[in-house]
Amino acid sequence: MDSRAFVQQLLRENEEYLGRLKPKETLEADVGKNLNVADLLKAALKNEMEALEIAGGWLASTPQADVKVALARQAGDEAKHYRLIQERLRELGVDTEDLDPVAGSHTPLFQYLSTLEGTVQRAAGGQFTREQIATVKNRQFADFCKETGDAETFRLYDETIGPDEHYHHQLGMQILEKYATTPEAQAWARAAARRTLELADEMQKAAVQRLGTGRGPGC
Repeated sequence: MDSRAFVQQLLRENEEYLGRLKPKETLEADVGKNLNVADLLKAALKNEMEALEIAGGWLASTPQADVKVALARQAGDEAKHYRLIQERLRELGVDTEDLDPVAGSHTPLFQYLSTLEGTVQRAAGGQFTREQIATVKNRQFADFCKETGDAETFRLYDETIGPDEHYHHQLGMQILEKYATTPEAQAWARAAARRTLELADEMQKAAVQRLGTGRGPGC
């Protein structure tokens, strides 16, 4: 299959699966759960740090210059997001200077992505799919903040974090269109994307139990 047609097909498959990650919660359903935006933002710090570590960790073993640049851009954006979330938490009265968001363990998704080798698998699991999930989940979180009256956190996700994650997803599309040109490479890409979605689904179910809502930031 032509690589551009393949990427469009994979995009449709991802979007269909992502429909399962859309929580049924509304503001009314969330009322009474004692949800705290600060707690949700602290969980977001782990997401951003893991995304930074994944992109940065792949840099040295990536042979293609254009992919290295894309990974470096993503790593820089994730670091920026981390700092901006820290600043927002500070405004909410939460000091995170001594917080290690990945202390104890990384998520199953991080552990899986860390095992991927080769540009096609990494782009499919990381920038193309993980960042697509992040775009969806962070949009849901932004809407939650807007509904609950937190205009500053809404603005952070609506104007900065959300657009950056969408750009990373677009970079993943470009990488796959360039390098997923054989049936074997396309099979690798599809497998990496599907496993990433499955793990994100499992993580969301666990987050609902831990945080009390499926509308927290992700991925």
